[in-house]
Amino acid sequence: MSTSAWTSVPHDPPSRRDWAARARYAPTDFITLLWRERWLMLGVFLVILFLGAAFAYTLKKTYTANSSLFVRLGQEYVYEPRAGDAARGAVPDVDQVIQSESEILGSGELRERVIRKLGFATVFPDAAAKYASANPEQKRKMIAQGRDSVGRSLKIETAPDNSIIRLSFQHQDPETAEKVLNTLLEEYLIYRRSLLINDDDKVLARQRDTFEQRLAETDTAYQAFLQTNDIGDFTAQKTALTQLQAQVEAQKYSIDAQLQDRQGRLAAVQAELARTPSEAVLYRDQDMSASSKLAQLKLDREGLLARYLPNAQPVRDIDAQIAQLEQGVASGRTNGEGARRSGPNPIWQTLQSTRNDLTAEVAALRQSQGAYAMQVQEVNERLLRLSQLEPQFNQLTRDRDVLSANVRDFTVKEQQDEAQRQMSAESSDNIRIVQRAVAPSQGKSLQKPVMVLALLFAAFTAACAGLVRMLLRPGLQTPASASRTLGLPVLATAGVKRAA
Repeated sequence: MSTSAWTSVPHDPPSRRDWAARARYAPTDFITLLWRERWLMLGVFLVILFLGAAFAYTLKKTYTANSSLFVRLGQEYVYEPRAGDAARGAVPDVDQVIQSESEILGSGELRERVIRKLGFATVFPDAAAKYASANPEQKRKMIAQGRDSVGRSLKIETAPDNSIIRLSFQHQDPETAEKVLNTLLEEYLIYRRSLLINDDDKVLARQRDTFEQRLAETDTAYQAFLQTNDIGDFTAQKTALTQLQAQVEAQKYSIDAQLQDRQGRLAAVQAELARTPSEAVLYRDQDMSASSKLAQLKLDREGLLARYLPNAQPVRDIDAQIAQLEQGVASGRTNGEGARRSGPNPIWQTLQSTRNDLTAEVAALRQSQGAYAMQVQEVNERLLRLSQLEPQFNQLTRDRDVLSANVRDFTVKEQQDEAQRQMSAESSDNIRIVQRAVAPSQGKSLQKPVMVLALLFAAFTAACAGLVRMLLRPGLQTPASASRTLGLPVLATAGVKRAA
């Protein structure tokens, strides 16, 4: 059985063999032991409470100015490609627009603009004297620090599927809070226009100037090409030569057909002319004496019948003569040649005249055939020359047309972009200030919350200090804990006599 409880006092260190027996405390023991450490806990409590109170009284009251914006999709968010029509008219959704506008509102550049417009001394009056005496490098650093400070005091709130952006700004002065937030809204409208629609953007103008310069060079090469090859209008000249070629070839074919016809007729006339005599009987008289004699005999017979009977000898004699003469006339024995006249054959003359005409026509047609052949050759050579020059002409024309179209398109885009910038500079139809900031009448201070936290922290720290001090004391501190720890009843306690 251990007898250490009878031979040791509370303030003596326990023997080494009793370290295994830890003190057992009841809740009432904690109260008693903590009461023993009351002065330590009170000191810790008062020190921490004093420090917390001192810090709380350094906190100043802040005023929060509130404002809100209504944002919707604007023309500046519609995608307009610089060249071509790929993805033209593409637009972001409302949440993306709200997120973009929120990023612009929270940008450091915008906060710095607000500070420079209002003045550093207005936004941060406590650092006004230091800013006034600072050099340019120090001022730059102070403005950067002020920009961060404004960012910490500025709060931007958005919600999904909501076109409203809420802003709040805290400052020690209500008037300054109002000025800073309203100035932020004004500068935001200006800054977003310069950011989304850049007034200094001369990309279209520079690109148009580049195309105009290239177009001038191409025009110079085009004119030099026409002058070098003695061409006024390539397309019109080629079209005219093509038409002329068709006409000349058609006329040449017609001349060839006419020449063949005239040559055939001339050959036929010459053959007929060779068979036709050059002279012919023009006039020939007939011998009418037999007929006249026959008629006279018939008259004489009629005279005889007046004196004689038909069977009389004189009548029979004259009838015999008449019969004999009629028989001779009928047989042609009584025909004789009369007077005859000969001269140039009119058929031969006609054939001769026709031959002369055909010979002249053939000569003329041959001459025309040669002329048309030369014309066809000349036209074909000119067309061949134009065909050889056509690839170069097409290249120059294509470059000229493309550059002209590019100059026209970029001029139109530049004018549209300029009109859009002017309209956007005059107004921001897609941004509406729902509520402007007003000077708040009531401020908020953290003094009370800090004091409460300091009080709670001081009490907790003091209790912890008391517990630590209580647990670090050696030995058994109360009779009840000694009895529970050792399992023996405590019969008596004696105070410790301290050395004088």
